[in-house]
Amino acid sequence: MKKITALLEKAEAVIFDLDGVLVDTAVFHYQAWKRLADELGIPFDIEKNEALKGISRMDSLDKILAWGEVQKTDAEKQQLAERKNEWYLELLDTMKTGDVLPGTIALLSWLKDNHKKIALGSASKNAPAILEKTGIIEYFDAVIDGNSVSRSKPDPQVFLLGAEKLGADPANCVVFEDAQSGIEAAIAAGMQVVAVDKDAVLRDYDERVNSLVEAI
Repeated sequence: MKKITALLEKAEAVIFDLDGVLVDTAVFHYQAWKRLADELGIPFDIEKNEALKGISRMDSLDKILAWGEVQKTDAEKQQLAERKNEWYLELLDTMKTGDVLPGTIALLSWLKDNHKKIALGSASKNAPAILEKTGIIEYFDAVIDGNSVSRSKPDPQVFLLGAEKLGADPANCVVFEDAQSGIEAAIAAGMQVVAVDKDAVLRDYDERVNSLVEAI
Protein backbone atom coordinates (compact mmCIF):
# COMPACT_ATOMS: atom_id res chain seq x y z
CA MET A 1 0.00 0.00 0.00
CA LYS A 2 3.05 2.27 -0.05
CA LYS A 3 2.12 3.38 -3.57
CA ILE A 4 -1.18 4.79 -2.32
CA THR A 5 0.45 6.58 0.60
CA ALA A 6 2.90 8.17 -1.86
CA LEU A 7 -0.02 9.16 -4.10
CA LEU A 8 -1.75 10.85 -1.19
CA GLU A 9 1.40 12.55 0.05
CA LYS A 10 1.81 14.24 -3.34
CA ALA A 11 -1.86 15.22 -3.60
CA GLU A 12 -3.19 18.67 -2.81
CA ALA A 13 -6.72 17.42 -2.20
CA VAL A 14 -8.70 14.21 -1.84
CA ILE A 15 -12.32 13.79 -2.96
CA PHE A 16 -14.44 10.91 -1.70
CA ASP A 17 -17.54 9.26 -3.03
CA LEU A 18 -19.91 8.40 -0.17
CA ASP A 19 -21.87 5.16 -0.49
CA GLY A 20 -19.60 2.13 -0.54
CA VAL A 21 -16.49 4.18 0.22
CA LEU A 22 -17.07 5.95 3.54
CA VAL A 23 -20.40 4.47 4.60
CA ASP A 24 -22.50 1.50 3.60
CA THR A 25 -25.99 2.72 2.82
CA ALA A 26 -26.18 0.69 -0.38
CA VAL A 27 -28.43 -1.84 1.33
CA PHE A 28 -30.85 0.98 2.24
CA HIS A 29 -30.96 2.13 -1.38
CA TYR A 30 -31.57 -1.42 -2.53
CA GLN A 31 -34.38 -1.99 -0.04
CA ALA A 32 -36.11 1.27 -1.01
CA TRP A 33 -35.76 0.71 -4.77
CA LYS A 34 -36.89 -2.90 -4.37
CA ARG A 35 -40.02 -1.78 -2.52
CA LEU A 36 -40.82 0.71 -5.29
CA ALA A 37 -40.13 -1.76 -8.08
CA ASP A 38 -42.35 -4.35 -6.40
CA GLU A 39 -45.19 -1.82 -6.23
CA LEU A 40 -44.76 -1.15 -9.95
CA GLY A 41 -44.55 -4.86 -10.79
CA ILE A 42 -41.01 -4.53 -12.14
CA PRO A 43 -38.54 -7.37 -11.45
CA PHE A 44 -35.60 -5.99 -9.43
CA ASP A 45 -32.70 -7.73 -7.74
CA ILE A 46 -29.18 -7.14 -6.37
CA GLU A 47 -27.64 -7.46 -9.83
CA LYS A 48 -29.87 -4.75 -11.25
CA ASN A 49 -29.17 -2.60 -8.20
CA GLU A 50 -25.45 -2.67 -9.09
CA ALA A 51 -26.27 -0.75 -12.26
CA LEU A 52 -27.60 2.12 -10.13
CA LYS A 53 -24.37 2.70 -8.21
CA GLY A 54 -23.02 6.21 -8.56
CA ILE A 55 -25.88 7.69 -10.56
CA SER A 56 -28.61 10.11 -9.52
CA ARG A 57 -32.00 9.25 -8.09
CA MET A 58 -33.90 10.27 -11.23
CA ASP A 59 -31.47 8.46 -13.53
CA SER A 60 -31.87 5.36 -11.34
CA LEU A 61 -35.65 5.61 -11.58
CA ASP A 62 -35.47 5.98 -15.35
CA LYS A 63 -33.43 2.77 -15.55
CA ILE A 64 -35.93 0.84 -13.41
CA LEU A 65 -38.89 2.09 -15.46
CA ALA A 66 -37.08 1.18 -18.68
CA TRP A 67 -36.41 -2.34 -17.39
CA GLY A 68 -40.13 -2.75 -16.76
CA GLU A 69 -41.11 -0.93 -19.96
CA VAL A 70 -43.25 1.34 -17.79
CA GLN A 71 -44.11 4.85 -18.98
CA LYS A 72 -44.63 7.68 -16.47
CA THR A 73 -45.05 11.43 -16.81
CA ASP A 74 -42.41 13.73 -15.33
CA ALA A 75 -44.79 14.58 -12.48
CA GLU A 76 -45.43 10.90 -11.77
CA LYS A 77 -41.70 10.16 -11.83
CA GLN A 78 -41.09 12.95 -9.35
CA GLN A 79 -43.68 11.45 -7.00
CA LEU A 80 -42.13 7.99 -7.32
CA ALA A 81 -38.64 9.33 -6.62
CA GLU A 82 -39.90 11.19 -3.56
CA ARG A 83 -41.63 8.07 -2.26
CA LYS A 84 -38.44 6.04 -2.66
CA ASN A 85 -36.49 8.74 -0.85
CA GLU A 86 -38.94 8.79 2.06
CA TRP A 87 -38.40 5.05 2.56
CA TYR A 88 -34.64 5.52 2.25
CA LEU A 89 -34.65 8.32 4.85
CA GLU A 90 -36.59 6.12 7.26
CA LEU A 91 -33.78 3.57 7.00
CA LEU A 92 -31.12 6.28 7.36
CA ASP A 93 -32.67 7.28 10.69
CA THR A 94 -31.18 4.10 12.13
CA MET A 95 -27.62 5.37 11.49
CA LYS A 96 -25.56 6.81 14.32
CA THR A 97 -22.12 8.27 15.08
CA GLY A 98 -19.38 5.85 14.08
CA ASP A 99 -21.44 4.01 11.47
CA VAL A 100 -18.71 4.28 8.85
CA LEU A 101 -16.74 1.69 6.92
CA PRO A 102 -13.46 0.36 8.36
CA GLY A 103 -10.51 2.67 7.82
CA THR A 104 -12.62 5.80 7.27
CA ILE A 105 -11.72 7.67 10.46
CA ALA A 106 -8.05 6.71 10.28
CA LEU A 107 -7.72 7.93 6.68
CA LEU A 108 -9.64 11.17 7.22
CA SER A 109 -7.56 11.89 10.32
CA TRP A 110 -4.32 11.18 8.44
CA LEU A 111 -5.34 13.54 5.65
CA LYS A 112 -6.16 16.30 8.14
CA ASP A 113 -2.89 15.77 10.01
CA ASN A 114 -1.05 16.06 6.69
CA HIS A 115 -2.89 19.27 5.75
CA LYS A 116 -4.77 17.84 2.78
CA LYS A 117 -7.98 19.43 1.58
CA ILE A 118 -10.95 17.05 1.71
CA ALA A 119 -14.22 17.10 -0.24
CA LEU A 120 -17.17 14.81 -0.77
CA GLY A 121 -18.34 14.21 -4.35
CA SER A 122 -21.55 12.20 -4.24
CA ALA A 123 -24.73 11.83 -6.28
CA SER A 124 -26.68 11.46 -3.03
CA LYS A 125 -28.92 14.37 -2.10
CA ASN A 126 -28.84 13.07 1.46
CA ALA A 127 -25.05 13.27 1.79
CA PRO A 128 -24.92 16.12 4.37
CA ALA A 129 -27.42 14.31 6.61
CA ILE A 130 -25.40 11.09 6.39
CA LEU A 131 -22.15 12.90 7.24
CA GLU A 132 -23.86 14.52 10.22
CA LYS A 133 -25.41 11.29 11.50
CA THR A 134 -22.14 9.37 11.29
CA GLY A 135 -20.13 12.18 12.90
CA ILE A 136 -17.61 12.78 10.11
CA ILE A 137 -18.81 16.05 8.58
CA GLU A 138 -16.15 18.01 10.49
CA TYR A 139 -13.44 16.47 8.33
CA PHE A 140 -14.78 17.95 5.09
CA ASP A 141 -13.81 21.30 3.63
CA ALA A 142 -16.48 21.03 0.91
CA VAL A 143 -19.51 18.83 0.27
CA ILE A 144 -20.74 18.46 -3.30
CA ASP A 145 -23.89 16.35 -3.51
CA GLY A 146 -26.87 15.71 -5.73
CA ASN A 147 -28.29 19.11 -4.82
CA SER A 148 -25.19 20.83 -6.23
CA VAL A 149 -24.93 19.25 -9.66
CA SER A 150 -27.13 18.83 -12.73
CA ARG A 151 -25.25 15.97 -14.38
CA SER A 152 -24.60 12.49 -12.97
CA LYS A 153 -21.36 10.54 -13.07
CA PRO A 154 -19.65 9.58 -15.40
CA ASP A 155 -19.91 13.30 -16.14
CA PRO A 156 -17.03 14.92 -14.19
CA GLN A 157 -19.12 17.85 -12.93
CA VAL A 158 -19.27 16.72 -9.29
CA PHE A 159 -15.49 16.27 -9.03
CA LEU A 160 -14.61 19.44 -10.92
CA LEU A 161 -16.93 21.41 -8.66
CA GLY A 162 -15.28 19.77 -5.65
CA ALA A 163 -11.84 20.86 -6.83
CA GLU A 164 -13.16 24.35 -7.49
CA LYS A 165 -14.67 24.62 -4.00
CA LEU A 166 -11.36 23.48 -2.50
CA GLY A 167 -9.34 25.83 -4.69
CA ALA A 168 -7.35 22.83 -5.93
CA ASP A 169 -5.94 21.94 -9.34
CA PRO A 170 -7.81 18.86 -10.62
CA ALA A 171 -4.46 17.37 -11.65
CA ASN A 172 -3.46 17.42 -7.97
CA CYS A 173 -6.62 15.71 -6.72
CA VAL A 174 -7.07 12.04 -5.80
CA VAL A 175 -10.54 10.49 -5.89
CA PHE A 176 -11.71 7.43 -3.92
CA GLU A 177 -14.52 5.62 -5.78
CA ASP A 178 -16.32 2.28 -5.71
CA ALA A 179 -18.30 2.57 -8.96
CA GLN A 180 -17.16 2.42 -12.58
CA SER A 181 -19.18 5.53 -13.41
CA GLY A 182 -17.30 7.37 -10.66
CA ILE A 183 -13.92 6.20 -11.93
CA GLU A 184 -14.82 7.41 -15.41
CA ALA A 185 -15.91 10.76 -13.95
CA ALA A 186 -12.63 11.16 -12.09
CA ILE A 187 -10.61 10.34 -15.19
CA ALA A 188 -12.68 12.83 -17.22
CA ALA A 189 -11.92 15.44 -14.57
CA GLY A 190 -8.19 14.83 -15.02
CA MET A 191 -7.80 13.38 -11.52
CA GLN A 192 -6.08 10.28 -10.21
CA VAL A 193 -8.40 7.65 -8.78
CA VAL A 194 -8.19 4.91 -6.18
CA ALA A 195 -10.78 2.17 -6.60
CA VAL A 196 -12.33 0.81 -3.42
CA ASP A 197 -13.07 -2.57 -4.90
CA LYS A 198 -12.80 -5.75 -2.85
CA ASP A 199 -14.20 -7.85 -5.71
CA ALA A 200 -11.65 -6.55 -8.23
CA VAL A 201 -14.28 -5.88 -10.89
CA LEU A 202 -13.50 -2.23 -11.66
CA ARG A 203 -11.02 -1.00 -14.26
CA ASP A 204 -8.95 1.98 -15.44
CA TYR A 205 -8.04 3.17 -11.92
CA ASP A 206 -4.56 4.27 -10.78
CA GLU A 207 -4.57 2.15 -7.60
CA ARG A 208 -6.97 -0.27 -5.92
CA VAL A 209 -7.74 -1.14 -2.29
CA ASN A 210 -10.12 -3.69 -0.81
CA SER A 211 -11.16 -1.09 1.77
CA LEU A 212 -9.92 2.19 3.23
CA VAL A 213 -8.01 0.18 5.84
CA GLU A 214 -5.39 -0.40 3.12
CA ALA A 215 -5.16 3.24 2.03
CA ILE A 216 -2.40 4.37 4.42
